[in-house]
Amino acid sequence: QVQLVESGGGLVQAGGSLRLSCAASGRTLSSYVLGWFRQSPGKERDFVAAISWSGVSTTYADSVKGRFTISRDNAENTVSLQMNSLKPDDTAIYYCAAAIGTRLRVGVHLPTDYGSWGQGTQVTVSS
Repeated sequence: QVQLVESGGGLVQAGGSLRLSCAASGRTLSSYVLGWFRQSPGKERDFVAAISWSGVSTTYADSVKGRFTISRDNAENTVSLQMNSLKPDDTAIYYCAAAIGTRLRVGVHLPTDYGSWGQGTQVTVSS
């Protein structure tokens, strides 16, 4: 399995931006689909975005489309999430995850599709 560590979370005002990063160790990320999920207290873990191994294909939750951008650098073994125009509803713990495979598949938005997870990073957006 690949080990994942997120960074870049913090407190930001509504309308601001944050960039989350996730570094991998243990295995190269080039054969993994990578995703970002988020979870608020008392709620389920929700899909945010995913990216194929090549970086060519991406998919986003409707709630973040047009505001968030997922990207990856296979040479550096990292995946990032650029978050712009943040809203208080974006407040959550953000997790990066890795799923074995190269292409985005039907279940890419399901947490059960991913075998490796980071520990999470807190994002708080104040109004």
